[in-house]
Amino acid sequence: MKSKISNQFLGNFLIIFLLTILATALAFVLMSAAGSLIAGSLAKNRYTAESIIKEDYRQIDASEVVANGGGVQAVDKEYRVVLSEGLDTIGKDSLTAQEFTDFLAESKTKTYHYDILYQPEGEFWLIVTFPTSIRLDFKLIHNKNAPSEDLSRSGLAFGLVLAIYLVIIAAISYAYSRISALRITVPLKKLAAGTRLLREGDYSARVELNLKNEFAELQDTFNGMAERIEKEISLRKKAEEGRKRLILDISHDLKNPLSSIQGYAEILSQKAESPEAKAIHQNSIRANRLLNELFELSQLDSPDYKLRLSKTDICEALRRACGELIAQLEASEFSYEFDIPEEEIFVMLDADRFRRIIQNLADNAVRYNPKGTKIFVSLEVRGGAATIRFADDGVGIPESLAEDIFNPFVRGGEARSPKSGGSGLGLSIAQKIAKAHGGDLILCKNRAKGSVFELTIPTI
Repeated sequence: MKSKISNQFLGNFLIIFLLTILATALAFVLMSAAGSLIAGSLAKNRYTAESIIKEDYRQIDASEVVANGGGVQAVDKEYRVVLSEGLDTIGKDSLTAQEFTDFLAESKTKTYHYDILYQPEGEFWLIVTFPTSIRLDFKLIHNKNAPSEDLSRSGLAFGLVLAIYLVIIAAISYAYSRISALRITVPLKKLAAGTRLLREGDYSARVELNLKNEFAELQDTFNGMAERIEKEISLRKKAEEGRKRLILDISHDLKNPLSSIQGYAEILSQKAESPEAKAIHQNSIRANRLLNELFELSQLDSPDYKLRLSKTDICEALRRACGELIAQLEASEFSYEFDIPEEEIFVMLDADRFRRIIQNLADNAVRYNPKGTKIFVSLEVRGGAATIRFADDGVGIPESLAEDIFNPFVRGGEARSPKSGGSGLGLSIAQKIAKAHGGDLILCKNRAKGSVFELTIPTI
């Protein structure tokens, strides 16, 4: 089963999705590790409230804190600012209890780092302040003593946020995979459609992708190839038509002279009664037959050729054609058997050309089979077509010839030699007539003995 490119893209982006989740988790771990590594070198951690606090705030040395851009404030139990050096984010000399409470509560949300420590002996709060460089507040903390309802609600909220995050990443990955796949599959489908048209014989097929990437180069290459094939096919078609027209003209022009030669040769052989005159007469007959068949074949290949079709009972037409064969078959010491239905089966038929098919099949059988061969002719309706089987139990057709038996001038083997008088055009003419009727003439293969031809003509 073929795997679509769009599905391959989706699989690739599923891997990217999983890697993104892993990278996100790893980023948090690395951020935490980086924070631990640099924690000792930060000024806020080197100059803490604990490291400089004294029982008497007046003895506190704030010079190092101030030198590193920080500030030190002391707030007594009456909420008065009794000491202030360096950076001051309080901005007042005294506070109310509510203001000091708000300051403590909001200290985590401001862009400053506050280290606050209470000195019980001196009864004051020491506040060491540094501007915050970068702060990322994310901690996952769990206390088993927390109320179960709170734990459930918190877990649900955390899970919901995590699920939404995963859905968003999955949706983005899916949409991007489809868009990326379309950018490749759409041009490929257009190229495949153009290639299919070429394969089916439409050499005017062209592809327009309107792109400026590697597909544009492929488009130009495809269109150039199609244009070249179209030109070569057109030239070949013209050359073939010219060849057919030349054969038709030559065979037509030679018919009358050759008929005259045959007539004179016949008179000469009757008067002279010499072997030479008889040979001339026999070869002129053979040449005249070959020329007539070549002319007929050329006519069938001509685009101007048309059948004279009429609604005909093919059973009656076949009976008449077989009746015309009886004298020839008996003279050649052949036996025969005809199985033709009595009911009427109508087809559109050129009766003269139809008899030509049956005659050519009979000539082929008589010419290449020994005396005593039996001919079988039957007719039945199968698949909307009248099917005529013309069979014999003779020497059969060699396997090497089966593929090319309907090609002009094909003969081979001892039995199928020029001495038999065949031109090698009879079966080719018969098949072309059958196809002109909308049917076909084929050779049935894998026969143990003899040969079987099937002629099909659509019924109406």
